[in-house]
Amino acid sequence: MLMPELDPGAGSIADLLADVTEREPIVAADGKSGNWLERVTIGDATYVVKHQSVEADWIMRIMGDRVFWPWRLWRGGIFDRLPACIDAAVVAMVVDGEGPGAQLAIVMHDVAPQLVPEGDEPVPAVQHEGFLDHMAALHAAFWGWRDDLGLQTMPQRVGFFAPANIAPELVVADVPVPVRVADEGWRRLPDVAPGLAELVLPLHDDPTPLVDALATTPVTFLHGDWKMGNLGWHPDGRTVLLDWSYPGSGPALWDLAWYLALNRSRLPCTKEASIEQYRAAIEARGIATDEWWDRQLGLSCIAIMVAFGWEKAIGDPDELRWWERHALAAAPWLA
Repeated sequence: MLMPELDPGAGSIADLLADVTEREPIVAADGKSGNWLERVTIGDATYVVKHQSVEADWIMRIMGDRVFWPWRLWRGGIFDRLPACIDAAVVAMVVDGEGPGAQLAIVMHDVAPQLVPEGDEPVPAVQHEGFLDHMAALHAAFWGWRDDLGLQTMPQRVGFFAPANIAPELVVADVPVPVRVADEGWRRLPDVAPGLAELVLPLHDDPTPLVDALATTPVTFLHGDWKMGNLGWHPDGRTVLLDWSYPGSGPALWDLAWYLALNRSRLPCTKEASIEQYRAAIEARGIATDEWWDRQLGLSCIAIMVAFGWEKAIGDPDELRWWERHALAAAPWLA
């Protein structure tokens, strides 16, 4: 809901934040993009403002976002269509300027007390199950949705950390840590998982077989970044879901595979149990899965390895083996 102190028709960031009386910078330990946050007071309320620009945000650059995808969600009314169990916390947005120098300001409710605590400990099972249930609710609400807003495409999604995408960031003065680690991980992958490397590395150059195969399965609206750093839990049971930077149309199980890959140390149960929890939740909302489930799940495992195989190559060998096994088993579906 828009607060009376914030003008949704504000023409600039300065106009939008004209009534700010106090402000302080926020250092986010989980933040990796290069954007900056501040906590502001407007009237009697406290908000968090995210300031984003292509110049500062290396993730925008390697993802291919030059138009501020969250802004297109805002203008396209997507936040108004979210199921009641999802709180995006977004209050207002405005874009200043045009072209490479443009800046986006996103004003959000201050939900810090509700966010998942930082660390590597598993989250409570009730929260984990709630996140999967609400992920399914979001997907079911947009089942069959195809992008008419100009958001992230599937080739961009699977090519997130492809060597060609990160190459320009490897020669900047201050190379982002994830980019440096990704470069190392891709170099290491053929040695630690040659079969997985043989499958996924060619898809960096041409993701068409993977994208086309996924396109034969159902699509929905994807939030795109279901990691614990973006999640929280309201006392009334709603899920806080922040950082709508990777939205678009695609297979529901991409979001699920992303959740499993990026939150591996935070899961209170096995990946297999988590997959079945999500499947039960999507089926409970009237979505039949028998005809497409195995194919989309397997292809999504491949897709996540095309994007994040580097991270598994430098991590826990057992984790790498799990993803390698599931990706290789799905390889026949690429044909």
